[in-house]
Amino acid sequence: MIESYNMIIPLKFNLKYFLLVFVLITALIKIGSAQIPKDYKGKPFKDKYYKLGAQSIPGRVELAYYDLGGEGVAYHDNSPESEGSKLNHEVHDYGSHHRPGISSYVAFFREKEGVDISYTKDWADFNHPNKVDPAVNQLYIGWESDNEWTNYTINVKAPGRYKIITVYGNKDNNSSLLLNGKEAVKLKLPEDTGNWHYWTQATVGEIVFPVAGLNLITLKYNTGANLAYLDFVRLEEKK
Repeated sequence: MIESYNMIIPLKFNLKYFLLVFVLITALIKIGSAQIPKDYKGKPFKDKYYKLGAQSIPGRVELAYYDLGGEGVAYHDNSPESEGSKLNHEVHDYGSHHRPGISSYVAFFREKEGVDISYTKDWADFNHPNKVDPAVNQLYIGWESDNEWTNYTINVKAPGRYKIITVYGNKDNNSSLLLNGKEAVKLKLPEDTGNWHYWTQATVGEIVFPVAGLNLITLKYNTGANLAYLDFVRLEEKK
């Protein structure tokens, strides 16, 4: 009887330990998979040229690569057409906005959707000094209007606190970032460059990603700026 009793105690202890580990693992799986709102129908952007899907953090989130899903799901824009593509189809006395040598893929990027996207041009963005030059043919969101937004499914490789850096033109537009449907940070564009096509670079805020894996960020913006991308740079934890 004594031997049996001694065997039962370790068995019970091991069973409790196993159950505890199982509960913890299940909870972590639920946390990791429940970051994106369950009712969200958008999907990471992909096309025949860009095949990577969810953009990774730390790293750069190209704002033109907002999610697939259409108006009211992946984005909200106050006009149904892309103002950038519309302009790039036009020819004026000063020339065409579809610059020589630029592919239709860049000039009319996602033109059937409502988000207003264009690209940096020689005579508009590089015919004057910029404090920080954007990339040549850099896609950006312009023609911004109050209460517009874009969604991005991102893959957070390392949780933690990040500073956010952007390249922008013009002035502050009272933008903010939501993380999985909840406001995470208000962004501040600190300098008025004086023109939509006079570009600079600035750190515009900080954000905390509590959990690794797929997350959803929403960029809410108003009238005021041309925005190209957001760089997320992980900050070292203070000891």
